[in-house]
Amino acid sequence: MNMKFVVKDFIIITLITSIWVNISELARYLPYVRPEMMDYLSSIPHMGEMNFQVLLVWGFFDTLLTALYVFSFWLSAQAFGNNGKSILISGIFSWLFFFILFWVGSANMFTARWSNLLVVLPLALLETVVASYIASRLYARKNA
Repeated sequence: MNMKFVVKDFIIITLITSIWVNISELARYLPYVRPEMMDYLSSIPHMGEMNFQVLLVWGFFDTLLTALYVFSFWLSAQAFGNNGKSILISGIFSWLFFFILFWVGSANMFTARWSNLLVVLPLALLETVVASYIASRLYARKNA
């Protein structure tokens, strides 16, 4: 996939892929992460509170995260083509860079339990690889 970076295509692909990322984030956060964090960090006021401001920030965060997934895939596809290798490289790279750093850092600073990493990290890897797959299919469709 040797093509010019087109901002309009990138934005559209990011917005479509963000549907998956938002679903994945909510599916991981609401039933598992939120209750764990509320229990572990119960001394922090308003921990795990859901309100409009929190949802707005979360929406921005997920969109930024998705843009980084899509851009990582685009870069991998430039080097290796739009294929499974690029999907895995960008998915694993994104997972290492965003989730391993965040969760290991959180556990190391005692703001998360180390045992939580056994659940959240595999789910996050699924999120990043599926997001890369979606970006791959959308770029393939756009270039067909």
